[in-house]
Amino acid sequence: MVDPPKGVKPVGYKWIYKRKLGVDWEVTTFKAKHVAKDYTQRSGVDFEETYSSVAMNKSIRIMLAIAVWYDYKIWQMYVKMAFLNGFVEEEIYMDQPEGFTSVGEEQKVCHIQRSIYGFKQASSSWNIHFDEVIRGYDFIKNDFDPCV
Repeated sequence: MVDPPKGVKPVGYKWIYKRKLGVDWEVTTFKAKHVAKDYTQRSGVDFEETYSSVAMNKSIRIMLAIAVWYDYKIWQMYVKMAFLNGFVEEEIYMDQPEGFTSVGEEQKVCHIQRSIYGFKQASSSWNIHFDEVIRGYDFIKNDFDPCV
């Protein structure tokens, strides 16, 4: 929590609520997610890059054909809360969530250092972070399709 810098308008937030239903349509869990109001972000101020690459269908088909030909096992992965792992390069400040403020610090704002859901650059920052981690294990990008 920091004092808001002069001339900086903090990004807004909202809460998203979900009910998870079981097989018998009974509520099994309640979930709440704190997300940024992306429409309050300004291009060139709160974000620069929003693009996140996706593998081409051709590339996926070729990789699957190679795996079948050589009888390789095919693995997939899912990264829970992936966007929360990306780092934010811009100086972004966000309003404090209502009900989470400390007495005497109501005027302070959150200085955001990691990406959160709702940021325009969330997918791009996750993609950059994931790429750095994968390259750390000596994987090499394909020149034709950077996602492979």
